[in-house]
Amino acid sequence: MNEKYNVYLVSDSTGETLDRIFLSLKSQFDNFSYVKKEFVFIRTEQQIDKIINECKTQENSIILYTIVETKLAKYLSNKSEKTNIPCFGILGNLILSFSKLLNQKASHKPSAQHVLDDDYYKRIEAIQFTMAHDDGKKTEDIQLSDVILLGVSRTSKTPTSIYLANRGFKTINIPLVMSQKIPDSLKAKELAPTVIGLYAAPERLSDIRRNRVAIMNDTDLPTYTDLEAIKKEVEESKKLFKKYNWPTIDVTRKSVEETAASIIKICDIKKNK
Repeated sequence: MNEKYNVYLVSDSTGETLDRIFLSLKSQFDNFSYVKKEFVFIRTEQQIDKIINECKTQENSIILYTIVETKLAKYLSNKSEKTNIPCFGILGNLILSFSKLLNQKASHKPSAQHVLDDDYYKRIEAIQFTMAHDDGKKTEDIQLSDVILLGVSRTSKTPTSIYLANRGFKTINIPLVMSQKIPDSLKAKELAPTVIGLYAAPERLSDIRRNRVAIMNDTDLPTYTDLEAIKKEVEESKKLFKKYNWPTIDVTRKSVEETAASIIKICDIKKNK
């Protein structure tokens, strides 16, 4: 039986960066059993003492931290070493190396990435725009968007749109329904936004849709989950994408993050043409 570890994620900010790094780290180990405990906005030695004391009461404790204030980071490191608790700083060496490379002294400000600058307000505007244009709403605003996602039901259009919005991309997503035509404005030869078609394996879509129908307890959707009908939907969507020469992404085995990364790359290629 595998040992279970108590993983303490300690951050002087929101913990978002650390959580993402840990997500990538743990994905490399198939048999890693753990309990995750998150501590955010840690900015005093007293707060660190409480965390260390809790670690001492648990077996197999591990600390991962992102603390940019040098003195506090060293305090945590020293405390952990004295109590034999494995402790790993995620940003410390990177900040030091970058400081040497740029020949600049780092500010060591907690939450420095969360300043209310132009990029922040751009992301907020993109999120508001994307939420207002979800699922085919307000297609008359197509030229105001950065990205337009097309795809049949359950091809991750909405979560991908929201993720892109958090990266500052105003995104419209439009569901493809067999009985409905796409907006005429999409057929224009010179479109400002990047149009991308999403598709997935019919078998995968059928499984996802069946689960959704079960959750909704709706049995009045026979063609929605029918594999042959879905195959036809996907085939027709591919024909549409090819007709207008829109780039496509197969999302069958892709996470939202991977799909979004591919979309951003396509946008960059179009921008640099």
